[in-house]
Amino acid sequence: MTFDAVILAGGAARRLGGADKPALRVGARPLLDRVLGACQGAGRTVVVGPRRPTARSVDWTREEPPGGGPVAAVDAGVRRTTAPVVLVLSADLPFLTGDTVGALVQGLGQAEGVLLTDSGGREQPLVAAYRAEPLRREIALLAAEHGGLAGLPLRLLTAELTLARLHHPTASFDCDTWEDITTARARIREHGHVLDEWIAAVKAELGIDLDVDVSALLDLARDAAHGVARPAAPLTTFLVGYAAAQQGGGPEALAAATGKAAALAARWAEEAESTG
Repeated sequence: MTFDAVILAGGAARRLGGADKPALRVGARPLLDRVLGACQGAGRTVVVGPRRPTARSVDWTREEPPGGGPVAAVDAGVRRTTAPVVLVLSADLPFLTGDTVGALVQGLGQAEGVLLTDSGGREQPLVAAYRAEPLRREIALLAAEHGGLAGLPLRLLTAELTLARLHHPTASFDCDTWEDITTARARIREHGHVLDEWIAAVKAELGIDLDVDVSALLDLARDAAHGVARPAAPLTTFLVGYAAAQQGGGPEALAAATGKAAALAARWAEEAESTG
């Protein structure tokens, strides 16, 4: 389903002492860039807030008046979209993934919107996908009723929409306080997450969009270290990457180079055993 994305990156961040929250780093990447990475499938991405450096190109806009609150910000973003579905996100979601974005968009069904609920069951209207026309309808009605959108609470915007809900405590986790930032930074360094987080950070830093077969590369590194010598592991994986690039890059080239190197490491180890 075709969708655009609107990311709210303004706000005063009072509980963070006025820090530029979207620019705060979790896993060495700004929170805003982490959210942008999760919604790369959007046809158009609109960021509502002050301009900042970002890992990829986006469409910038501001709410009127600046600092006018979330409803005004959603309105400003939606005005720049054309797709039938609009993904609305806050810029402080360190664990949002492309899979969750896909689940939101595909989960609309007959509803006018679908949003995540957090660990306490609370609805998160800024981690949601909405059908564009009902969303524009409610914005127009609120503007007419209240004479404007500044300062209106977000619950007024979603109150009259037919909503579906997806429970996802991790993806709905947002960073409102320094304690939240500390929790997020600690979580990505846990054993079960650190490797995936590191690979994602490296790919983002190098501008690489490639699905990496982590298990195959780790097996290759292990075999090279044990069957040849410990320094062979990083050197071998470097050479595999270089060889894949020479063949045009992409998952198939990387898999072919990994397979050849793994077979070589196996033959090397077998020979060593036979002559030992």
